[in-house]
Amino acid sequence: MKKLFALAFVALFSLSAMAQQVDLRKKISVSGSAETEVTPDIIYISISLKEYLKDNNSKKKVEITTLETQLYNAIQAAGISKENLTINNLSGYTVAEKKKNPDFLVSKQYRLKVSDLNKFNEIIGDVDPKGIAYTNIDSYDYSKIEALKKELKIKALQAAKAKAIYLVEAIGDKLGGVIDIQELNNESYPQPMYRNVMMMKSESADMAGAPAPEIDFKKIKLTYTMNTVFEIR
Repeated sequence: MKKLFALAFVALFSLSAMAQQVDLRKKISVSGSAETEVTPDIIYISISLKEYLKDNNSKKKVEITTLETQLYNAIQAAGISKENLTINNLSGYTVAEKKKNPDFLVSKQYRLKVSDLNKFNEIIGDVDPKGIAYTNIDSYDYSKIEALKKELKIKALQAAKAKAIYLVEAIGDKLGGVIDIQELNNESYPQPMYRNVMMMKSESADMAGAPAPEIDFKKIKLTYTMNTVFEIR
């Protein structure tokens, strides 16, 4: 009998504790959002230069040093620091290979950091087009991205609170403190609409005196949503 009484007491105590944990406050759940688009100002581009033979004549080879000098000069003329250009890879850049095969064509890969793709268009236009194997955009970012994210989150939270205030006041109540905040984000880094540089240079040459076309770079889109729960007084 004592055991039954004890079990009943424990069950009653558990139910009472559970009842005390139930949140009986009046609440409202709302969300707020904020978004913006920014143009990337940190762009990393890979460039591959390769020696080539003029008219397939090994005695008229354009050396990699010539192409490299053209690239360095173009970067300086564009007002870009030489520290922004680094060597990524060397393909067959060995003395032994050159000695074994005089016709061996050396290639070198570089990585260039720019803030504007149109500036890169100017740079690559001063390099011998036949010595450019390829160019490719490696990655891109925005220099003030973290500050921008913080600003958007604050705006989204403020928007959620403003919405909650006018909804609660519409029914004659007042908004209390926030109970819960959950953050959602949607960061879009689309691939840039980037046409082949060599194609653009060729087209520009066919258009007598026409300016080089601008490169269209899609923007980074940031969207933040704050899901919130407020107490209703």
